[in-house]
Order: sequence, then structure tokens, then C-alpha cells
Amino acid sequence: MTATTGPANALGVKAGEAVMEIGWDSDCDESLRAVVAEAAAGDLLDEDSDEVVDVVLLWWRDEDGDLVDALMDAITPLADHGTVWLLTPKSGREGHIEAADIAEAAPVAGLQQTSTISASKDWQGTRLVSPRAKR
Repeated sequence: MTATTGPANALGVKAGEAVMEIGWDSDCDESLRAVVAEAAAGDLLDEDSDEVVDVVLLWWRDEDGDLVDALMDAITPLADHGTVWLLTPKSGREGHIEAADIAEAAPVAGLQQTSTISASKDWQGTRLVSPRAKR
């Protein structure tokens, strides 16, 4: 799988884009991380970076705390037309988050859900953007 045919392509990551990763832990999908970094043609920035970014990968599990707070933190470094990909464990996996919880948290954080994809074997990705009225 390459960055142009796999999950990185589905995530819409393009060469030269700055990608920040929040919530990384040992359970995250390393192959997904690698193809996203390859697609962006650079290293993934960690959450301590001060750079403005085009894409935020937010790895999130049910036990990680308040999703609204995490989404608010994720949009802080985001460029005006940037995207937050909320990566959550798939149904039946430990830490799974119900779709209704995401649908409830996104608008409170000022985001709109646009799509959900299978990002890897164990993780799904939910694309979140600022509503058009704010763009």
C-alpha cells in the first residue's frame, strides 16, 4: 500500500501539508502513520508543535476523557481550511466510541462531520471540518 492508493489518500493528505498527531499511544496503527507521513512528504508533528497545520490526526479512545475538549484542542493549531481526522477504534475494539457521541461532540467544538472511513484494520477515521459559514 502506498500513500497514493491507501488510507493516506482517503484522508486527503497531500505532499507539503503539515500534519499534527495528537493522542498517539502504543495502540495506534504504525502503518497508517507511516503512509500519512509519506503522503505529506514530511514527519508528523507532535502536539507540542507551535506550527499551523493543514491536518490534525486525533487518535481518541473512549477512556481518553472529554471528546469536546480534545476537539477544541485539535482545532487550535489548524489552518482556516484544515481538517481534523478523528481516529477511533472500530466497533467491537477496546476504546470504541459510538457514532452518536462523535455527532454530538463535533458541533459543540465548532466542527461539522463530513465522512467516516475505514482507516486501518482496527481504526476508523471521521473527517471533521469547520462549517462553511465560518470558512
